[in-house]
Amino acid sequence: MTATAQLPFRQSHPLRSPDQLRALQGTGPIHKILTAVGDEAWLVTGYTLVRRLMDDERLGRTHRDPANAPRSRTSALFGGPIGDFDSEPTDHARMRRLLLPHFGPRHMRTLYPKVEGLCTALLDDMERHGSPADLLTGLAQPLPILVICDLLGVPYADRDRFRLWVDDAAFSPDDDVSLKGLESLLGYGMELVTAKRAHPDDDVISRLCDEPDLSDFEIATLAMQLLFAGHETTVTQIWVGSLLLLTNPDQWQALLADADLIPKAVEEILRAGMVGGVGVPRYARADIDADGVTIREGDLVLLDPGAANHDPEFFADPDQLDLARTGTAHVGFGYGLHYCVGAALARLELKTVYSQLIPRFPTMRLCADPSTMTAGFHSLSHGLVALPVTW
Repeated sequence: MTATAQLPFRQSHPLRSPDQLRALQGTGPIHKILTAVGDEAWLVTGYTLVRRLMDDERLGRTHRDPANAPRSRTSALFGGPIGDFDSEPTDHARMRRLLLPHFGPRHMRTLYPKVEGLCTALLDDMERHGSPADLLTGLAQPLPILVICDLLGVPYADRDRFRLWVDDAAFSPDDDVSLKGLESLLGYGMELVTAKRAHPDDDVISRLCDEPDLSDFEIATLAMQLLFAGHETTVTQIWVGSLLLLTNPDQWQALLADADLIPKAVEEILRAGMVGGVGVPRYARADIDADGVTIREGDLVLLDPGAANHDPEFFADPDQLDLARTGTAHVGFGYGLHYCVGAALARLELKTVYSQLIPRFPTMRLCADPSTMTAGFHSLSHGLVALPVTW
C-alpha cells in the first residue's frame, strides 16, 4: 500500500476536523501516510480499531532498532522511540503501579479544595482587571501549571524556565535545540530530586524519593514527564472547551441553568474538542492484523483519538456539541493498557473551571472569529493564540 497523504493536515478551524482527514476517514479505519518528516506510518482513524489497538500489548513506545526507526516528527520528546525495547512491558507496568496512587480519584477528591481555590483566585483577578480579557493567559495557561506544580512539588516561580525547555524539547523543528531542551528539562528534574531528598515535603516527587527501587534519574524523568503531561494537555482542553461553549451559547446557558449537567458535559466537551489529525505514536512489537491490513513489526502507528471521537458510526452528528449525548465513551484519555494516568486530574480541573466560570460570567461572549485562531495550532498548547472575551 502506498501513502495517500502527508502530515500535518491543514486545519482551517480549531473546532473542525481537517478536510483531508475527513476524506481519509471515508475510505476506511487505517491509512498508510507520510509523517511530517517524510517517514511512512499507519494513521488509525476508526473508533473500533483505535480503541482495540490502544489496548494491544504488541504496540509500544520503544523500537528494536531505535536509530533507524521511522519518526513522527522532529522532537526529542515525541519524534522517535522512547525507552528500552526488551524491558518496556515490565517498565510500563511498574511505572503505572507507582503513579496511580498519586493520581487516582480518591486522591483527586482531596485536591478539590486546592484546585477550587486556585481557580477562584484567577477569576477574581480577571474580574478585577475587567472586560475584555484573555482566557488563555488569564485562566487556561496558569491554572494547570499551578495545579501540577503544587501536586509535584515544583516551584511555580520556575514556570518560565521549564516551559521554555518543554517547548524546545517537544516542538522545536531543530533536532539539536530539541535535544538540548530535553537535557535541560531532565537536568532540572535532577535538581528537584536532590532538593527533595534533602528537604522532603508532602508532594509526589518527595513520595517517589521514598520508593527504594527508583533511581534519582528515573524519578527525575517521571517528574518531568508528569510536569509536561499535567499542564500541556489540560491547557488545550480548557482553551478548546471554553471556545466550544462560547461558540455554542445555548449550551453555555444550559449549564448556567443546571450546574448538575457539568460532569457529563465535560465528557462531551472532551470528545468534541479533539478534532483529529495528530496521532499518538506507537511502534509495532510484532506483526498485527488490523482489519485486514498487516502492520509489520517495527512500523510506526499513529492512533488518532480525535478522529475516533468523530467517527460517525459511533457518534451521531459528531461535529455537533451535544451536552445531552449518551452512548459510546470517547477515547480522549486512551483506553486499556495506556489509559491516561492523569485523567481524573484533568476532569477535576475542567469541572472546576466550568462550575466557576459560567455562573461568575453568565454573559461572557467571544470577541474574535474562531477561524482566525489556527496559526501554529497543534494538539497541545504550543501554538494556542489568545482567547479574547468580554462580558
